[in-house]
Amino acid sequence: MSTTAPDDLQQQHPLRSLEEEAVLGLYRTSQLLLDLNEAFCRERGFTLAQYNVLRILRGAGDAGLGRNEIRERLIHRMPDVTRLLDKMEEAGLVRRERSATDRRYVPTVLTERGQALVNELDGPVVKLQRSHLGHLSPGQLHTLIETLAVIRSRLESE
Repeated sequence: MSTTAPDDLQQQHPLRSLEEEAVLGLYRTSQLLLDLNEAFCRERGFTLAQYNVLRILRGAGDAGLGRNEIRERLIHRMPDVTRLLDKMEEAGLVRRERSATDRRYVPTVLTERGQALVNELDGPVVKLQRSHLGHLSPGQLHTLIETLAVIRSRLESE
């Protein structure tokens, strides 16, 4: 049985609005998903931010992306992407090479090891996501996706 935000938070008084309850529910759900995904990554010896970069760079293809482009695509914003990329380069997951045409541009690309790791994670990530959301019907998932997109669109325009 699911609980509402006031129940989860052990509130003695009702929340002020449905919007407040919805926002608190989103925060709590987001944090639970974040905690579970971070634990998944930690068990495998890397961070959720590193997995996010691997996924982003795989999607970028052979041309790679510059630091700022990676920063813009990260799900969770972080101030020091350079340090994150340094650690990933030391681990042999990514490689950075200065552009021959623009010395200021330093694209980051996956190494063979980074590509293998992100590919190896595809199955376990799908399994993890199904364990989190597989109890929802396709219709519920579509509604959730569409509702979140509408919320994001509004927030991005403010």
